[in-house]
Amino acid sequence: MPFEWFVALRYMRDARGQTILILAAVSVGVSVLVFLSALIDGLQVSLIDKTLGSQAHITLRVPREEARPLVEPTEARAVARLREERPQRLRSIDQWPSVIAEIEGMRGVIAVSPAVTGAGFAVRADAKNPIVVRGVEPERFLAIIDLRDRMVAGRFEVGGDDIAIGSTLARELGVAPGDKIRIRSSEGVEVVATVRGVFTLGNEAVDSTWVVTSLRQAQALFVLRAGVTTIELKVADVFGAERLAAEIRGRTGLRADSWMTVNAELLAGLTAQSSSKRMIEVFVIIAVALGIASVLIVSVVQKSREIGILRAVGTPPRRILLVFLIQGGVLGIAGSIVGSGLGAAFAKLFESLATDASGAPRFPVQLDLELFVMACALATGVGILSAVIPARRAARLDPAAAIRNA
Repeated sequence: MPFEWFVALRYMRDARGQTILILAAVSVGVSVLVFLSALIDGLQVSLIDKTLGSQAHITLRVPREEARPLVEPTEARAVARLREERPQRLRSIDQWPSVIAEIEGMRGVIAVSPAVTGAGFAVRADAKNPIVVRGVEPERFLAIIDLRDRMVAGRFEVGGDDIAIGSTLARELGVAPGDKIRIRSSEGVEVVATVRGVFTLGNEAVDSTWVVTSLRQAQALFVLRAGVTTIELKVADVFGAERLAAEIRGRTGLRADSWMTVNAELLAGLTAQSSSKRMIEVFVIIAVALGIASVLIVSVVQKSREIGILRAVGTPPRRILLVFLIQGGVLGIAGSIVGSGLGAAFAKLFESLATDASGAPRFPVQLDLELFVMACALATGVGILSAVIPARRAARLDPAAAIRNA
């Protein structure tokens, strides 16, 4: 065993009480870090999944039609005008197949789905409910929003005149898979469709209005010959959606709305959660660093005679320095391993205890390898850095003064 490791482990063994105390302090700090990080990450994943489970990350539309003045003012003539928003008609995206081909080649785009989205009514007997008709290409659409996992009755089948509808809408209309309803679009076109599936996304606005049909049938309902009104995207980095939307706007000239602008309040909440997580990490690091540094400084004072003897027999300052740096690193590694296990156990216990009526966890936790690696690296690095001051102090001790004053 190298000399530095032998001396470092010997010092730690001789001061068992101090070693156990600092290991406990590091373990508690790391366990708090792992537990809260797993809880906050889990809440973020759950919120994003619930919010983005019923919408695309980026939605492309035709730019809004702006009202243009009939008469322009000049230097000799002032014009008083009242500007009103122009009614927006349903328009198709020009050359949408080429737009999709261009977007699919962009880095960070996972899936692209063309759609026709418009308003209408679902009619059955005396019931007449306002709806949002979504005409899609099934395979592309399922890559954006996988309704197959959200079906509560029947199956997701939207070919021909088959449709899938939200669970609240199905209940209000009194329909089940196999029943027929009439769909009347805002363009006055009416068709009879067969309900093949009922889904629930946990969003009342979606579950009470969505009617998903084939792209071809939606084009007929809204009199759009081979046209689409929106192009929906799923991206790899959800927090980079706005940056990618800006790039797409510049390339295509289309209106690109990311979930980050549509759900500004959710984004603010997620940002606040991330900030609180960083603050917790900072305070844990400070607590661990102070604990390790204070114990090692006391160790230097207690071991000053031994250090002086080592220096007197020719041990170079560099090797004395390494002795205390090794102690800091060992305490950090050992504490991080124990703390990671404790933090994971606490997180799973908390998840299992806090459940709703269905048995699903109210506070899901997110435990992954990256979290444990980060915690271990952080604790080890802090342990080594916090040992620098006492290590330098030990390396600079004057051998004669240390032996005389001990």
